[in-house]
Amino acid sequence: MGRGDAPGEVVDMATATEDTAAATAAPKKPTNKLSSAALKKGGFMAQKQKGFYALRIRVVGGDLTTQQFEAVARVAKKYGRGYAHLTSRQAIEIPFINIADADEVKAELAKGGVEPGCCGPRVRTVTACQGCRICPSGNIDTYDIAKKLDERYYGRDLPGKFKFGVTGCQNNCLKAEENDLGIKGGRKVKWLPDSCIHCGICTKVCRFDACHDVDGKIVVDYDKCVSCGKCAQKCPVDSWESRPVYNLLFGGLFGNHITKGKAILPPCETEEQLFRVADATIQWFDDHAKPGDRFKFTLDREGWDSMVEAVTKAYNEPDTGKGEVAEVRFVPNQDEPIPMDSPEWQ
Repeated sequence: MGRGDAPGEVVDMATATEDTAAATAAPKKPTNKLSSAALKKGGFMAQKQKGFYALRIRVVGGDLTTQQFEAVARVAKKYGRGYAHLTSRQAIEIPFINIADADEVKAELAKGGVEPGCCGPRVRTVTACQGCRICPSGNIDTYDIAKKLDERYYGRDLPGKFKFGVTGCQNNCLKAEENDLGIKGGRKVKWLPDSCIHCGICTKVCRFDACHDVDGKIVVDYDKCVSCGKCAQKCPVDSWESRPVYNLLFGGLFGNHITKGKAILPPCETEEQLFRVADATIQWFDDHAKPGDRFKFTLDREGWDSMVEAVTKAYNEPDTGKGEVAEVRFVPNQDEPIPMDSPEWQ
């Protein structure tokens, strides 16, 4: 039951958020007073109702298990007002948490494999669409990349907040351009003439006028090609060689100021290359930003040149052979994807 509610009662969400004595019982006072910054770092955000906090949950790529959902539901019912809120960036927040119950709340969530999230000036929740494991249009395993980004950067303290978003294809369901660093899955394609039947499907599905049948040959205008991969995905006879790539968008912002992220590099062709560039991007921001900055504001003040130089250097460094992308497909009734070089592909 919610704190201050009758046993078994779940307060209506509209009633729960009213700033009245009837809707908001006075919270218990915490024994140890924490600063607002410390609470934000632990995922607790102050509400307009004095003494109550909305607790943000750590969610990676928009995925939670049923066990985790159940844990969130238990905590929302026992310590909150019986409901949770889905944020615009795929996180979950539990409102009306009494900060005096913080340790109990975290312990209860931990039983279900749930961790508090974070707010404030640091790397935030990594968002992702469902990618190639679920979506027919997906070019990359977005959740795998989101998990690796989360493990590498999540919660890292910075002068300001920093957001990653991973989308699987040019359909751009995750709106990659709205992020400080957006990652958009693509396909590097090459036509294989020996198996082509010249059905014309590849030229019809290309939305960027990059694919043409010229005198019996399929010609790709790579200046127009955005590596969407539709030509390879839709080909009925597999007459295209393709592999996943990562298109990067820098300096996006959505809020009081809206800016579309820019593509300043060719697509990354390996995970190792992708993470080298991500490392360089975050380090440049850490080195040049002022407290409270967003990446875009830092770029506007400092100029793009030194950032472009840093990420270009990282892009051009040779791979060590670690972190290569292994193309996979998802097989029904199987939990894990199967690598292309496995005999099970046959």
